[in-house]
Amino acid sequence: MTALFRPAALPRSRVVAAVGALVTGLVLAVLPVPPAATPAAAADGSAVTVTGKQGKYDDFSGLKVTVHQTKNLRTQGVRVTWEGGAPTTTDTALWTDYLQIMQCWGDEATGPTREQCVYGGSGIPLPGTGVDGRSLPVGSDPDETQYTGPGAFVPFRPAGDFPPTTTPNDKTYFGPLDTNEQPANRTFAGGEGETTFEVQDGIQAPHLGCGLNTAPAGATPVPRSCWLVVVPRGTHNADGTDVTRPGQDGTIDGSPLSTTNWAQRLVVELDFLPVDEFCPAGQPERPTAGSELATDAVTSWQPKLCTSTGSTFAFTQGGEEPARGQVQATTAETPVLGFTVDPVAPTKGAPKVVHAPVAVSGLTVAFFMESASGVVQEMKLTPRLVAKMLTHSYVKDVTLADAPDHLAGNPLFFNQDPEFKALNPEFPALSGQPTSLMVPLTSSDTTRLVWNWLQSDQEARDFLSGQADPWGMKVNRYYKDMDLAAATSLTDFPKVDPTRSPALANGEPALTYAVTDLDPYTADLHDGALRTRRGNNNNVVKWEPGNNAPPKLANEVPLSGRHAVMAIVDTASAERYGLKTAALRNASGAYVLPTTDTLTAAVGRMRPSAVDATVLAPDPALATGQAYPLTAVAYAAASVDQDAKARQAYARFIRYAAGAGQTPGLSAGELPPGYAPLPTRQRTQARTAADALERGATATDPGSDGSDSGGAGGTDSGTGGASSGADTGGASTGGTGGAPSATPVAGAAGGSTAPSAGPQENVAETASGVTPKDVLGIVRWVLLVVLFMGGAAGLSGPIMLRLAGRRSP
Repeated sequence: MTALFRPAALPRSRVVAAVGALVTGLVLAVLPVPPAATPAAAADGSAVTVTGKQGKYDDFSGLKVTVHQTKNLRTQGVRVTWEGGAPTTTDTALWTDYLQIMQCWGDEATGPTREQCVYGGSGIPLPGTGVDGRSLPVGSDPDETQYTGPGAFVPFRPAGDFPPTTTPNDKTYFGPLDTNEQPANRTFAGGEGETTFEVQDGIQAPHLGCGLNTAPAGATPVPRSCWLVVVPRGTHNADGTDVTRPGQDGTIDGSPLSTTNWAQRLVVELDFLPVDEFCPAGQPERPTAGSELATDAVTSWQPKLCTSTGSTFAFTQGGEEPARGQVQATTAETPVLGFTVDPVAPTKGAPKVVHAPVAVSGLTVAFFMESASGVVQEMKLTPRLVAKMLTHSYVKDVTLADAPDHLAGNPLFFNQDPEFKALNPEFPALSGQPTSLMVPLTSSDTTRLVWNWLQSDQEARDFLSGQADPWGMKVNRYYKDMDLAAATSLTDFPKVDPTRSPALANGEPALTYAVTDLDPYTADLHDGALRTRRGNNNNVVKWEPGNNAPPKLANEVPLSGRHAVMAIVDTASAERYGLKTAALRNASGAYVLPTTDTLTAAVGRMRPSAVDATVLAPDPALATGQAYPLTAVAYAAASVDQDAKARQAYARFIRYAAGAGQTPGLSAGELPPGYAPLPTRQRTQARTAADALERGATATDPGSDGSDSGGAGGTDSGTGGASSGADTGGASTGGTGGAPSATPVAGAAGGSTAPSAGPQENVAETASGVTPKDVLGIVRWVLLVVLFMGGAAGLSGPIMLRLAGRRSP
């Protein structure tokens, strides 16, 4: 699919189990994402605080709720905090004093009505939701006069010309896998609470239409505003019953949409960025395609590109290998600009290809886990711990039943692993059972980067080869003979354990689930981030009877307050949804978070690829000091065998990407959070590549104009947060294994220490940032490239681009 698209008409009906088709459509919207330092917090001063009021039965006048970003929104995470509330009881048999949060559309002047709010789709049997959250049982609210009688419910009336729902269980517009409602948010001791709410724009949720133009044709566009509605619940039901008194069940009942409960709502207006078409009609459309690492950057740049370059650049997300195939198959009649991490291999007799660096980002392990005291904030991971997760070596990553023989003696969950507990001694007890580490189905250069990180660590290699860790845990035997410790072409995450287990609450006929049911693949990196934000990995392990249909496996929806999920995602998606990320151990033994400084430091330690010296090869073994080990650079690759107008258009794209497109920010055309600005050398290299592309000639050695490919160690200062070439702390002594838990976390407050030696320690740099050793290294790599190009057999023939997109199949 392309990132440049039009909102489609919403279908009238769907199967809830297939709601995943909507889960990731939002990413291809064309405007930017939330802030970086605190992803779900506003950077533009748009935070709004609202205060509760005295209710008919409960007093909420001390409650203050703050929505930390209310302007320039798109589909993203928004941080919501509150204070002055009554603490929620922690006993799961007693539910009182919590907040229910939902997104609504409505009239610009009067705000939303209860019919305009997304609520009742979660299917979670929590207090206040009933079976569906929109039903109003007879007598449950004496003040209810509009919807009364047996079977009464509050219908959902969508924006636009779509019809309202007709039953309380109508999932036409939202269901368990795509609703963003939050039925029960706990208030902790001290009366404070916090959540990150997923707001949805008109691309992700046409039934809300947030950001869609509401002005008449020809008038100045007016994006539709929406609202965040918070309904506080106390200790009384809508009929006045105090559920904490003797003889009562201690559980708040009834929908937040009933008249009495709705009267207590707190409302905050949300202003969304436009999501309608923004490119002038009739101008040439230029196709671009490739790496997901470029997606958020390209979709942010599109509005500015199409209004300043005279071309509309459509983007199709897919794997890097198909993109390289398209670039090699380019002709004058089939132009394309591809995005890749690894270079396009030169082929004898084929047209030359230029590579221009356009985006610095990487992968991370993002998580959303809740304890009795709130959301877990920190986690450290070693390569061996991640190897255990990726090989399903923890019992509950394979089955929810008893341990199978081949996993006997292994810990049930990662947080019960002695290695994890020694590294994270203050990690709290989780309220729910953690799920497996979610990984994408798609094949990618970035997947190989993860395996390279594991292979660069002796402990992880030993474990993958079958050697037990110091506590006796062994790799899942089904992975032992896959050569995961040494294979050089791993571009996917295999799930090979054949174990089948009886479905939860199994009935007749008996149903069983497999590993891929318990731990489904994500559609892509962004989908993993979205599922993590929602706290649901979309497993199907529960026996569900059918209504006039065969029984089936269904999703075991986690209860609010018991979320425990994590996934491998890209840094831009983690920032977009306000996810916590794990500090990963790098080659120096430092535990490093992905930040602008640590991503930039990693670029400074990369070396030229053996395939093409103008491309930096990501190498976790070189990630020393403060360098983040899963950093990668996305390159725009283009063949010179294109017509002059296409080459000129793509050259303009590259110049914008390497220029104004590297300005960090939230507005259209800027670099979204989760990316580090290109260092000076890479910007110069991109401009050189653009010039060569426009001329129709191969790019010259980037060092010929006083710059280089950036593979010579450190990076210039003053480039949007880039650090100098010398290490600035965060490293600890020791090699790739056994680093103590006291090792500081790079990027964290107080985490800096004096630099120490590591596997690839940098030496002092010259004023230009290039050392004599680096110069020799560049010469060596260039010679190797010349030899390689002479005898390499490249890819041949066009490779069709897989329509991976940011939307589930």
